[in-house]
Order: sequence, then structure tokens, then C-alpha cells
Amino acid sequence: MTGNKERKRVTDEAKYQRNSMFRMQFEKAQDCHVLLFPEGMVKLSDSAAEILTQFASPRAVSEVIALLEEKFPGADLADDVHQFVEVAYDKKWIERC
Repeated sequence: MTGNKERKRVTDEAKYQRNSMFRMQFEKAQDCHVLLFPEGMVKLSDSAAEILTQFASPRAVSEVIALLEEKFPGADLADDVHQFVEVAYDKKWIERC
């Protein structure tokens, strides 16, 4: 065994949604969106919250990119969305459905 574990890659067309183990909400005290889970809380940047909000219901990554680029005209968001979705999937904030 080489020690490299095979990573499940996020694909553009598969559908993903937020994992129900995490609750996303805006915290006035933190002045940001957070993900709450039994062991703690994750503070989200504005861009992370914007992306994660799109996965409230099942959506493909390509659909999320299109929605966000429509909301923020002129912005090329594909790389940023892909990078965030990979992290969110690895941390189990989103799951394939």
C-alpha cells in the first residue's frame, strides 16, 4: 500500500446537498453565517455561505456555478466554487444525493 488514499472527487453533474447533520444559520453575535453541529460550530466566510446556501436542496455543482455567476455578473467563479465544494465534501458539509 502506498499510503495514498483514493479520494472521491466531486463531479460537476452529480447532485449534492447540505448534510442534515449540520445546521446553517446567521449568528448575530458572530456577524456571519455558521454551520452548527453536535461537536461545535464552523464560521463561514460570506462567499462560503453564499455557495453553501445553494445546496439547501439537491443541485449539481455546474448549476450552482451558473446561479452564482448570474447573481454576480462578470465574476468567473468556477474555480472558487470547485475548491470550496471539494473542501465541503471532504468535511461532510455536503453529501451526494
